[in-house]
Order: sequence, then structure tokens, then C-alpha cells
Amino acid sequence: MKKVVILTGAGMSAESGISTFRDSGGLWEQHRVEDVATIEGYERNPKLVLDFYNERRRQLPAVQPCRGHELVAALEKDFDVTVITQNVDNLHERAGSSKVIHLHGELMKATSTRRPNDPTQIITLDEQHMDIHMGDRAADGSQLRPFIVWFGEAVPEIERAAEEVSMADIFIVIGTSLNVYPAAGLIQFAPDHAPIYLIDPKEVPWSGSHRVRHIMKGASEGMEELTRILTAKD
Repeated sequence: MKKVVILTGAGMSAESGISTFRDSGGLWEQHRVEDVATIEGYERNPKLVLDFYNERRRQLPAVQPCRGHELVAALEKDFDVTVITQNVDNLHERAGSSKVIHLHGELMKATSTRRPNDPTQIITLDEQHMDIHMGDRAADGSQLRPFIVWFGEAVPEIERAAEEVSMADIFIVIGTSLNVYPAAGLIQFAPDHAPIYLIDPKEVPWSGSHRVRHIMKGASEGMEELTRILTAKD
């Protein structure tokens, strides 16, 4: 069974109605990135940061996986599929994808302020207990914080992701630019024999050595077309 590795970004979840940093009028527009998505912002005003992610978390049950998420999951019928996502939502899992690597953390998890990447400190939140409050403690006694990789923090899953890409027979990029890291870095690990497909409705300049086939459509339409291509060949 061929190994398919798929890297997804904000363009995938945007079709489900999840706002990105760049959305006009979106949740992020009300806050500076420095205040809510850096460790310095958290240290300055932890309550603001906790409240911001509590609000984002409360929105998750109201959104559903888009057709693109479902088609990614459906590829598991014919391929060994690993999804690497820059998104912190759980829409890939809810659509049925069984192997998902979250590069930037997971909105439905909380962890220790002192040791954020220690697996023994990470807990999963549920819809009945979605909020993190000041005074909520991790197992090590420190304040619970969102399990999110903020700007300036190390990306602990990047080596695992690179290893998966290095074993790919087919590499697919959906809704994230090939000029924005970690996507641009991960593509360099794709084997020479592996075809690379990019699904994005916008023109994406690419100067790397790998040949990239660009499907200029949104996530769902693009995945419809790519599914036809892949299943016709295999």
C-alpha cells in the first residue's frame, strides 16, 4: 500500500468556518499576535491568553469538517495516510483521519506552563469542561496553559513530521504556502520519486528543486479532483 503524506494549513479549516490570523473581522483581528500567541504575551497577561483560547475552543463544537477533511480521511481506504497539520482544531480527527501529527499543538488539550511538551503533563479537555481558568493546575503544580505552539517556541513534532515526509510515495500540500515554514522545510524531505501535489486556489510561487503539480482550487474542490487522479492510477 502506497504511503501518502498530507500537509494541511489554514486553507483547509477555513472552509469549515474557522477564522485565521488574516481573516477580516475574525477573532484574531481583535488582538495583537504578540499578546495572545507568544510566551511573552502569556507571561504578561495569562488571563487574557487563557480567555482568548477558551473563546476559540468554545467555537469548535459549532463547526464541522468540510468535504476536504472527509476526502482526506477517505484516502485511508486505498493508501497508508499520515496527515501533518498546522491547524490546532480537531477537524481531521472528527472527519475520520486516524494518523494526525499536529505541528502547532491542539486546541482541545492543556498542559503545564513549566513543562509544556512533557507528555505526562498534557491533558485532553472535553465539551463539558472546555475552559482553562487561572488557578487550574497541571500535574507538576504549575498553571495549566493551552497546548499550543506559540510564535518563537520550538516545534516539537517537526522531526517526526520530516521523517514521515521522507518515507512518502505521494506528498500533498493543502491550503498552506510552499514559502511559509514549516511547509517549505518539510517539502525538502520528500523523496525524488514522490509526486507532489499542491491544492490552493491562489498562485503560489515555488523555486525549489521538486516539481509541484498545482491544483488551483479550494480544499474541498481540490481534493475531489486529486482523489480522482490518485484512484485512477491505483
